[in-house]
Amino acid sequence: MIKYITDTDLDSIKELHEDYYGRKILSYYYSYGTGYDFCRFYEAGSEDTKAYIVHFNSIMIIWSDGPLESEELITFIRMHSPFRVEAPWMVLKELCEIPGYRMLKRTKFEFTDHRPDDFDETQVITDPSLDEIYEILHEGFPTLISHGLWITEHSHKIRRGLSKIYLYRHCTTATVIYDVDDHVLIGQVATRAEARGRGYARELLYWIGHTLASEGKKVSLFALDYRESFYKEIGFKAVSTENVIQADTNGGPNDQ
Repeated sequence: MIKYITDTDLDSIKELHEDYYGRKILSYYYSYGTGYDFCRFYEAGSEDTKAYIVHFNSIMIIWSDGPLESEELITFIRMHSPFRVEAPWMVLKELCEIPGYRMLKRTKFEFTDHRPDDFDETQVITDPSLDEIYEILHEGFPTLISHGLWITEHSHKIRRGLSKIYLYRHCTTATVIYDVDDHVLIGQVATRAEARGRGYARELLYWIGHTLASEGKKVSLFALDYRESFYKEIGFKAVSTENVIQADTNGGPNDQ
């Protein structure tokens, strides 16, 4: 049974701290708690399986330690209609046939602790205008969620120390999607069209990886099929592949 929860201390659930899905759920819990309609938490599973779900705006994340009852979960997803569903394969494989969704492969990359030569740190802004960042992202990803929702999400997480946005040379950006238990996920990497091909994204990502690694953090990112070759070409290490299901529309926000 999938049950809406408002009084569970998710931070006390040890298993949520142990993998990507759990840490991403915790990042929303730390940001918003259980008091917002746009960020809802659910408990699922059975006597033998424990699972937790967060539905935040257009994204649904599922953590589970075993298979879930697929018919109930499919009904739940169709009722809420998230843009993307992320879940372990043992759960996701039962969701392949939901009408209006397609399965996408994504690759997890780990950063190398390499600082680019002659990198000009004065060109990095660590507290940029969120309006400027949204403009750059929207140019690259036209289906990015609305300006208001994006601003609300990131300003909230930044204030709580769970996220950070970098702007390089006023044309390239990358975002710390979450920083939980010294595990950092990077996403929303984009460069203005007129500045592409100059290696700015590579320089910024290597600098971010080096900076965060020097603070003792483990840094990674996910790339969907159409972005995978870029990260391989600039030298990041592919460590695993997995799948997500996504609403069957063209484009989509990058690798969150």
